[in-house]
Amino acid sequence: MQDTKQIEIKLDPESAHNREKIENQLAGIVTGKLSDWRIKKRSIDARNRRVNYLLIIEYLTDGQTFNTDVFQEQKPALIKKDAPSALIVGFGPAGMFAAIELLNKGIKPIVIERGKAVRERRRDLAAMNKEGIVNPESNYCFGEGGAGTYSDGKLYTRSGKRGPIDKVLHLFVEHGADPDIMINARPHIGTNKLPQIIENMRAYILNQGGEIRFNTKLTDFFIEDNKIKSLTLNNEEQLICDYVILATGHSARDIYELLATKKVLIYAKPFALGVRIEHPQSLIDKLQYHCEDRGAYLPPAYYSLVTQAQGRGVFSFCMCPGGIIAPAATAPGEIVVNGWSPSKRNGKFANSGMVVAVDEQDWKQYDSHHALAALKFQQAVEQKAFAYGGGKLVAPAQRMMDFINHKHSQDLPECSYLPGIKSSNLHEILPIAVSKALQTGLQDFAKKMKGYGTNDAVLLATESRTSSPVRIPREKEALHHPDILNLFPCGEGAGYAGGIVSAAIDGMRCAQQIAMRINNPSF
Repeated sequence: MQDTKQIEIKLDPESAHNREKIENQLAGIVTGKLSDWRIKKRSIDARNRRVNYLLIIEYLTDGQTFNTDVFQEQKPALIKKDAPSALIVGFGPAGMFAAIELLNKGIKPIVIERGKAVRERRRDLAAMNKEGIVNPESNYCFGEGGAGTYSDGKLYTRSGKRGPIDKVLHLFVEHGADPDIMINARPHIGTNKLPQIIENMRAYILNQGGEIRFNTKLTDFFIEDNKIKSLTLNNEEQLICDYVILATGHSARDIYELLATKKVLIYAKPFALGVRIEHPQSLIDKLQYHCEDRGAYLPPAYYSLVTQAQGRGVFSFCMCPGGIIAPAATAPGEIVVNGWSPSKRNGKFANSGMVVAVDEQDWKQYDSHHALAALKFQQAVEQKAFAYGGGKLVAPAQRMMDFINHKHSQDLPECSYLPGIKSSNLHEILPIAVSKALQTGLQDFAKKMKGYGTNDAVLLATESRTSSPVRIPREKEALHHPDILNLFPCGEGAGYAGGIVSAAIDGMRCAQQIAMRINNPSF
């Protein structure tokens, strides 16, 4: 048993990236002869004028050295021809990690994905950015890797389950991610690097005996004796199934509509809605690091803001330093914006969702008791934004201080959103309660973060896919639907996750539950 100890040290940015300087500091602190050490966690402390790194160091003394990676496991054997199988609908983070976990348990995953593989998917994204054309089956949300592939690759989560989180991060590293994601407080891969990692994961699943079918859409299913007996694919093919993991993401509205039509229990869920705000990254660096030039050893700065305004939560969401605002609509006639950053986060702009909590009081006009009421509310705002934008995914936009002061923006600043922006009154587009809370919230943030309130910042509508507007219930411990015993609603689309890591963990948990049932039929 290794006698591992931990210590936290504080270093200036340059020293924190110099192994010799870290070791010298450790040597002056630890008791005994330092023999091996490694960084367990790395974060930035920018609370004072002098910005430092905080390093949590694991170390050993008296000749001991660290064991090999604790997650290094023997690869599972290839799936046997007569192995049990489980169907996974959706190949985003939840579906992908569910497939890997099934393989680890000796179960064959059969994945169906409505969208295209990563490389083919790029053509449809280019059409959105350059021509304003939306392919409802292949876009920023649908396709290999799901929304996670082209939404930055932020791996930060507030979940306290450190073990599963480390397992997810390790799997990313195994398939090509930078090992630094294991130690950074806010791990990030980057949209430019994620596609290759996703392809590597796909290759692993196929090589181990899994099956993945792209351009294959779930269009119906048959229920008998409280179980799904078969799925209908692309309106024609019937696929018999024993277990189904439903991991379709938060934007698959047709799946929610199908569940409602089949009278499967679902219900409307609170979510958040607002805008995406973009500042010059140099301004955010200056505000957060208290200097004109952050230098070579500090990354582009991020921020996290939250307040209460007009009786509602207002908060920043999915903040992207050095990033780009992208069109995230999944159907023609709607405007949805999201953000992402490349691995180096070296773009000119910083963008973030800036959203307001919404609930039943907002969507009651769509029949507050209907399971799809929140979805219809969300969709109506997106369609209104499209009408104001004028087509081809041009987004309605307004300078920040103009929005706060109810002024028309005579012109708009340079913006990273490629389809283009059009000066609009966002108060006319957003629901009144949302626009009022957002206005007050932004005023509060401008006071908290001096310099944040500026007309050099621009707001784009709408940031509306923060989470699912529908929840598909499931038994708390068993994870299956309460009425359909072999259906496992999973990830963001079921309302049980938010982001890549939590969705991946949820996918693995659902796979583990299926394995328990296969191995113990009386469970």
